[in-house]
Amino acid sequence: MMKAIKSETGAFREILLKTTFKTILILGMVLLILPSIAGNQAPGSEEERLTLLFIGDIMGHDTQIRAAWNPETKSYNYDDQFRYVRPIIESCDFTAANLEVTLAGPPYRGYPQFSSPPALAAACMNAGIECLFTANNHTADRGNRGILNTISWLDSMGIMHTGIFRDRISADTLQPLIINKNGFSLAFLNYTYGTNGIPVPPPVVVNMLDKDRIAADIEKARSLRPDLIVLALHWGVEYDTIPSEEQTNLANYFFYKGADLIIGSHPHVLQKMVWKKDNPVFRNKAIVYSLGNFVSNQRKPLTDGGSMVRIEVARRDSSVVITDAGYFLTWVYTPVEDGKRQFYILPCSEFENRPDFFHDRNDFLQMQRFINTSRSLLNRHNEGFRELYGKEAE
Repeated sequence: MMKAIKSETGAFREILLKTTFKTILILGMVLLILPSIAGNQAPGSEEERLTLLFIGDIMGHDTQIRAAWNPETKSYNYDDQFRYVRPIIESCDFTAANLEVTLAGPPYRGYPQFSSPPALAAACMNAGIECLFTANNHTADRGNRGILNTISWLDSMGIMHTGIFRDRISADTLQPLIINKNGFSLAFLNYTYGTNGIPVPPPVVVNMLDKDRIAADIEKARSLRPDLIVLALHWGVEYDTIPSEEQTNLANYFFYKGADLIIGSHPHVLQKMVWKKDNPVFRNKAIVYSLGNFVSNQRKPLTDGGSMVRIEVARRDSSVVITDAGYFLTWVYTPVEDGKRQFYILPCSEFENRPDFFHDRNDFLQMQRFINTSRSLLNRHNEGFRELYGKEAE
């Protein structure tokens, strides 16, 4: 009887050992296969991703200021101007825009020396815009007070910003602007070609578009080892739809120095967007020469709208790469309501087939002209960027 038990026990041990060996062998094979499976996973399943949105010129003409005034509450409110683009902004992880006014305080005026109510910046924040670029040709419109008040208002609202500073110490300390988002580190630098001939009163600092200075600032940014270095440049020629050779040369120089993204403003019209995704040197670099107007009272052809540019990046192994680049066309709708002109920023793709939305058919036709002209321009000159539609913001 004992022999039988021992015999059965030995057989059981042998079976157990064989089973254990097979299990270990299978587990080992699975562990070897898993990395290759992970490497071939569909985009977005495991990669860290970040979606950036860049917005063009936020202006503050007299008509816009009057539109925001509420006589009942005796206060300004710009929130409605952003209502139709807010879902697109909220669908992205991080949004930055060009604030082309000062928040200098009253009297509030538009062109030629802008000072808008702080409610404009509050509306930007409420819509989901997290960062404002403040170095542009209207930065010094209201002198030292305008620059300092703009900084104070943005700081008090908790809106990140770069381009202007209280003094040189602040400029050296606070730039590049480092933003950490979704596990990514972004370095932002902002410069303008000038301030309309208005001297910048010391001790405040406005970043000027100086080639050597920018190269040094890029080098400083690189030393901080961010995942991306973004240059916001206020440059070019107003109302020209084609960037100059000088801009192209500057862009290539800044890319060579280490910039990853270049976002342009100032012309008040759209210019080409380039992502050379098949170029081994530039495949992870992109440039938008001009985003156009986001909101303004300019109504001449191509100045009545602009674009919201969306760039998606992902972390692959130890590198951060651009995985998608596109844009939403936007148009500024200015109907008269209750005897007062209003301003609404419309995503074009959501309204181009809705003539019934517009109070006046001429407005619908004007938007159609903007869409057709913009598409023709960008389809001819863009590289790598595609037009995005409302459903892609979901």
